[in-house]
Parts: sequence; structure tokens; C-alpha cells
Amino acid sequence: MRYISTRGEAPALGFEDVLLTGLATDGGLYVPESLPHFSLEEIRSWRGLPYAELAYKVMCPFVEDAIPADDFRKMLDETYSVFSHQAVAPLVQLDTNEWVMELFRGPTLAFKDFALQLLGRLLDYVLEKRNQHVVIMGATSGDTGSAAIEGCRRCEHVDIFILHPHQRVSEVQRRQMTTVQGDNIHNIAVKGNFDDCQRMVKESFGNQSFLGGKTQLAAVNSINWARIMAQIVYYFQASLALGGPDRSMAFSVPTGNFGDIFAGYLAKKMGLPISQLVIATNRNDILHRFMSGNKYEQHQLEHTLSPSMDIMVSSNFERLLFDLHGRDGAAVKALLENAAKGPVSIEDYRWKHARKLFDSDAVDDKTTCDTIRDVYGQNEYLLDPHTAIGVRAARNCRRDSAVPMITLGTAHPAKFPDAIAESGLSVKPQLPAHMADLFEREERYTVLDNNVSEVQGFIAKHWKNA
Repeated sequence: MRYISTRGEAPALGFEDVLLTGLATDGGLYVPESLPHFSLEEIRSWRGLPYAELAYKVMCPFVEDAIPADDFRKMLDETYSVFSHQAVAPLVQLDTNEWVMELFRGPTLAFKDFALQLLGRLLDYVLEKRNQHVVIMGATSGDTGSAAIEGCRRCEHVDIFILHPHQRVSEVQRRQMTTVQGDNIHNIAVKGNFDDCQRMVKESFGNQSFLGGKTQLAAVNSINWARIMAQIVYYFQASLALGGPDRSMAFSVPTGNFGDIFAGYLAKKMGLPISQLVIATNRNDILHRFMSGNKYEQHQLEHTLSPSMDIMVSSNFERLLFDLHGRDGAAVKALLENAAKGPVSIEDYRWKHARKLFDSDAVDDKTTCDTIRDVYGQNEYLLDPHTAIGVRAARNCRRDSAVPMITLGTAHPAKFPDAIAESGLSVKPQLPAHMADLFEREERYTVLDNNVSEVQGFIAKHWKNA
């Protein structure tokens, strides 16, 4: 399996190098040169498999040249053994043919654990084999940071620097990052928004001279292919649990950076029958505006009750654009360069092709709270604000009530008590036992200006062998 850049100018790489490289040297994102495709018969044979074994079946083609089968199976067993539910990604029924897939049963209570618990083990394996040290630099709008720290904190060959927007994540999200102690863990609160943090990460990957040639950056954001790869699996899991592949499924995905829903798009291309993917956004609705009206235009980023989706520049959308343009890297590069200057559209036939699968909706804070309150009143089931957006978008966009609609439950409601309170409910979501003392733990983080040189200087000074 080889991987190519969405901008067409970087060399093709194998899995190990893609794992460590993150962003391609031409500024693009890596995607497989070709996707594996599974027959309905093969997918059907996977019914009843434990989650780790299903993950092996789905992901093996992406890594088989780089990691021996027994080693990869062991990694997957270890990764998903730390989840708090035997099903790993259990389904909860809300209504007739309407479901939530709980992706928050990992150690940091967010869907990011599915990929980042694995990513830490993959990095440890490859870096140990190469006797190499790397600096992880990542940006988070709330959940990626804690999942990355939890997944990688025991890695002997990494230093971790996570950027989050100062005072723009929930208190639980912040404390999950800043209370983890370790000489190799560094939290940076940037006086800006998530897009500022993400821009700094991309700029730093493009020019790593601030590290003095002594090490290299590695990515934990969903620009890293391994993140996307791991998220494909739970689409297969949900489908198989509800009668797939002999019936099609629809999924609604709360999304900001487009990585989680892009994994669903890949699952369909790999042979899983999916009839609809709903892009569920908050007021930061660039993806909804594109999918509903073929206009990609950046607006001012707004702070909402669903902070993990407070993103305007959706990095992984580039991977979809690459496919929509016939994998023409030059065309994608030109389009994104124009998008940085003002609104852009794509050819009508390309946009209509995307609309065959994708629908979208933007849900404001009031409607988010209404949905949390309504679903709790109907089922005594508590949604976090991101999942509530997914449920509302699913109901607004559903094409066929005979097709099971599955909303991806991306985070535990205890991470967002302010949104629960604002919905008017008196119920207070409790943190699980392993986090019960979270508010008593000592925090450690550094507040820096929204300045890439200052951030790079901090990293250059504080990584282990600086």
C-alpha cells in the first residue's frame, strides 16, 4: 500500500513514513493510492466478530506491508480492551429505525479515542524499530488533545505539544489535558481560536527549521492518515449490528474538521452499503453552505455550546475534493489557493455527484438545547451538544425512514455540563469513576500569544533533547 498527496507534488510513501510525516511536503494530505474493496459476502462473514478482530479485517490492507499480522492484532486487542463497554461502540435506540452509536466509551470520553489509542501504539512500535525520536505537535478544539495525550503519554520516543484555544474549550476538556503529568507533555493555550492553532501546526509542518534538524514533527490531528483509517471501522460495526450489508444504512455525523464523516465516505467506497451521509454542523457552517449551495466561503469563527465543532477551515475536506476532482492534485491545489482569497465553487456536475451521498444541516445553540431537552424527555437519554446536533440534522435531512439512521455519538455529556444546564434540564451528568477527582487535580499549561514564532520557540526550548 502506497500513499499519495492530495496536491500531487510530494513523493508517494509507505505506511510507516505516512504515520510519521502527517502533512505532505507539498502541503497536501496523504490518501491511499488505491482503496481495498470488500465484497458483500466478505463483509457478511464478519458478523459477530469482536470489535478488535473487525478492526483487523478492515485496517489490515492499509498496514500489512509495514506491521506483521500478529503484532498488529496485539495492538488492536490492547487498544480496545481499555474501553468501558464490551461492545466498544454500542448502539442505543432513540426511535423507530433511529440510533445513536456511542463512541465515547474510551478513556477520554470522546470518539477520538478510537484512533488515538491506536496511534500511540503505532508510533511506539515504529519509533522503537527505527530508534527515532519525534515531537508531536497537534491542535485541538477540545477532544483531540486529551485523547492524544492519553494515547501517547507512555510513548518513550515522543514529546507532546498540544495547542488549544485559550478559554474556548469546556472546563472538563481543558482539565483532561492539563492535569496529565509527564515531562514529555506540554499544553499550550493560544490566545486565538482553533483555526489559529491549526494554522500554526500546518505552518510548522511546512517548515521545521525551528527544531534545528535534531528531530521531526509527527501529527496527531486527523491530517494523519492513521486517524482516518481507524475511524472507518465503526461504520462497519454499526452496519453489521443492524442487518448490514444486506440493507443500506444512513449516518449523521457531527463534524468540524470533516475527518469522521470522510471515514464514512471511505467505508462506502470500500464496499459497505451506505445510502446517505449527513454533515451535521453548528453555526460555523462552512461545510453546510458548500454542500447545500456549492459555495465554499470562510466566515468569522463563532464560539458555541459545541466547541469541538468551532472550526472554519476543515482540513479533511481536501481529501474529498481530491476525489471529486478525479484525484487531480494540481486542480485541488489551485482551488484551495483561491479559497484562501475568497469564496469558491466547484463545477456543478462535481457538486451534484457529491450530493448523491451527502446532505447537510447547521444547528444553532437554541435548537441544540431544544434537542437535548426533547430527547431526554422522550427517552431519558442524555445527549452531549455535538451528538444533539447530529440527531437534529439526521431528523431534518432524513431521506428514507425505512433505512436505519445512525447518529455518531461523539462525546460524553459530562464533558459539557454548561450545555446541559442551558437546555433547562436539572439532571447533572456525572463523570465516570476514573475521572471523579478531575476538578481536584493540579493543572499545568502555558498561555501564549497567537504568534507562531512564539509557539515554535517554546517547543524548540522544551522538547526533551533541546
